[in-house]
This record gives sequence, C-alpha cells and structure tokens, in this order.
Amino acid sequence: MSEDRTRVAAIDCGTNSIRLLIADVRAGQLTEVDRRMMIVRLGQGVDATGAFAPEALERVFRAADEYAEVIRSSGATRVRFVATSAARDVSNRDAFLEGIQSRLGTTPEIITGPEEAHLTFQGATQSLPALTPTSGAAGEPVVPGPYLVADIGGGSTELILGNSTPTARTASADRASADRPAYADRRRAGASDVIAAESLDLGSVRLTERHVTTDPTSPAELAAIARDIDALLDHTTVPIADARALVAVAGTATTVAAVALNFPEYDRAAVHHAQLSADALRAATTWLTTTTRADRAAVRSIHPGRVDVIGAGALILQHLFDRLPITTLTISEHDILDGVALSLAD
Repeated sequence: MSEDRTRVAAIDCGTNSIRLLIADVRAGQLTEVDRRMMIVRLGQGVDATGAFAPEALERVFRAADEYAEVIRSSGATRVRFVATSAARDVSNRDAFLEGIQSRLGTTPEIITGPEEAHLTFQGATQSLPALTPTSGAAGEPVVPGPYLVADIGGGSTELILGNSTPTARTASADRASADRPAYADRRRAGASDVIAAESLDLGSVRLTERHVTTDPTSPAELAAIARDIDALLDHTTVPIADARALVAVAGTATTVAAVALNFPEYDRAAVHHAQLSADALRAATTWLTTTTRADRAAVRSIHPGRVDVIGAGALILQHLFDRLPITTLTISEHDILDGVALSLAD
C-alpha cells in the first residue's frame, strides 16, 4: 500500500443493522475495499423496555466477531466503532460497550446528535457537487444545494440541512437554533457544512413495534404511524423548506429506491445517486404499506431483515418528501459510515 494512503475500518451500529466499511483514504478521498451489512435488530423491544434484549446483544456480538476477523485480515491500521440512537438511553448499555470492546479492541463511541449529523452529512454529500449533468442547462448542478440529508433508521430519523462547502447560516436556521440550541446547532464553531440538524424519535422499527399488529397493515395502523410522523415533522427545528434537494441515505431509502426502480435484485451501483420522481416514490410507498409480509418477502431487492419494518420507513420518507418544494428524491449509498471512515484520516 502507498505510504500516503491509510487503510481504515469504520463500523456503524444502529437500531436495525451493523455495518462495516474498510477503505483506503488518500487526500480526503475514499477508495472502498470491503463493505458489509448485517441485520441484528439491536433495538428489538427497546421502545417498550428501555433495555437491549439478551438475544439482540448476542446477535450484535456475533456480527462483531465476524467483523473483527475481516478487519484483522484487511490490514486496517485505524478502527472506529460508532453507535447511534439505539444505545444512547438504554439501561444496559455497559454490557453492549464491554462486549464490543472485548471483541474489536477499540472503544465504542456513542456519538452525540451533532456529531452524527456532521458525519452523516459529510459521507452523503461529498461527491454530489462532482456529478456531471446529462441534461438541462450547462453548469447547473445535478443535485443543487442546500441539501437536506435524511437518514431514516430503525429507532430515529436524522435531518441535516447544509451545503457542500462551509457557508453562513440562513436566517431561518438561526431562528430554529434559537428554539433548541443544544441540538440544532452545528457540530462545533467554525465547522461547517452543516447549517442545522435534529434527531427525531421516528424509526422503522420503533413505529412498527408501536403500531403494527396486522398483516397487511390496517388503514387505522397506517394512520397512527402517519400521526406520529407528522407530529414530529410539524415541530422540527430544521428549516427544511430552505432545502433545494432531499438526499436520503441508509437502508430504508435504498430499499424504497430498489422497489421504485423495479430491480429484480438489489443493485448498489444503480441505487447510488438514483433520482426518483414524486410518482415513483408514491407508488413504491403505497405498495410497501399495503402488501402482505409474504408479498414483500418475495421481492429479492428487499433484505429479509427489513421486510417487516420497511412500510413504516417508507411512510417517514414519503411524508418528509411531501413537505419539500422539490420534484425528485436523490438516493445515496454513502452515509455516516463513509463519514466515519473519512474521520479516521484526520
């Protein structure tokens, strides 16, 4: 390996999945070596019990054992493990942290909301300004900023408004920050690309466990999910109307895209930077929220671990999209995991 390259390993553990990225970093750019994902459902029952279930911890630890071997074999010299909403408030998080530390030899970080926002935004938007237009006016960006990045997870949804380069805050962002400064501010003074960010207690696992008991999901259950979504979006501190583009990341968004595009198998390269029309998004959301579990399980582009929760996730994405003055949705395969990898070069 070239002396000016650093091989790094980034691990992101969320409510529903745990993911690994091994990459070479050079001059602030990532070259992917290996990328893996396992559904572990760490947040199983957390909304009701406030604790990680023993079987959920066992699933995460088995995944960590596998990832530890991959990292050793790769020759990565820097490793960072981050955990997000699922681990912030549980009563038995020490058991989780100690189990990860013993397996990976690195101290897990339960990162703050502002740090999660910065890493997600950096990973999701790094390559957007470089996209080449295939139509339209010369010089017009394919995905114009400011960007609203949405990371819809199992336990929470992160909303991050920002630009691809450091910029002054908008007046509406300043008003939002004054309403809730602890969480709507940027990562740290002078950082930044991030204008405003917030973590909402909206997630595909959380909403499914809270409301869904029938198959297919009943209209009353869908309405209850929609009420929860709108109640939080109505009061977000992020000035989402300032965005000129919605960039959706992580498994919910990429799965919705694969369904909308009618892929017979999941195609990561084709999903990355895909543009979905309003009609395509709505058709996919309608199908995902009204079909049976068996119907969804028969679609090979939907990971088996997302079959039972993807409907709630799609509704979050749809309701957010409907609030923005935009006509297309941009999907990114790059997200917090890529931001964590980039941070290891600092």
